[in-house]
Amino acid sequence: MTRNKRAGRPASQRQLRVGEELRHAIAQVLARGEIRDPDLDGVAVTVTEVRASPDLRNATAFVTPLGGHNAETVVTALNRCAGWLRGQVTHLVHLKFSPRLRFEQDLSFDAASRVDAILKEPSVAADLTDEDDRDGA
Repeated sequence: MTRNKRAGRPASQRQLRVGEELRHAIAQVLARGEIRDPDLDGVAVTVTEVRASPDLRNATAFVTPLGGHNAETVVTALNRCAGWLRGQVTHLVHLKFSPRLRFEQDLSFDAASRVDAILKEPSVAADLTDEDDRDGA
């Protein structure tokens, strides 16, 4: 059985740097609007993060359509166009190997909204104000 030696470790500086370069390149290609997919026609897509694998041969791009509507359809369409996008990104980011791109829906905004809603509940807000009063005394 093969074990990932880096499992549980944070991303290296190189992974983070390459991920950010890929994010900018993918966003630039998407902004040009050259993709000929009917599911992506007229859809503005935000690339929130790109995570590169330790060997930099694979990258996962987390995306969300503007407004959050039809996210599953957009992600499916981007995965269909991943090969073409890979070729376009290769021209913008010069690496030894062009990373294989995979797209996933970014759910971090939904999680942040849920946490914000919980913090605004009256029972939780009362607890938070009680703690602030004790800290100030």
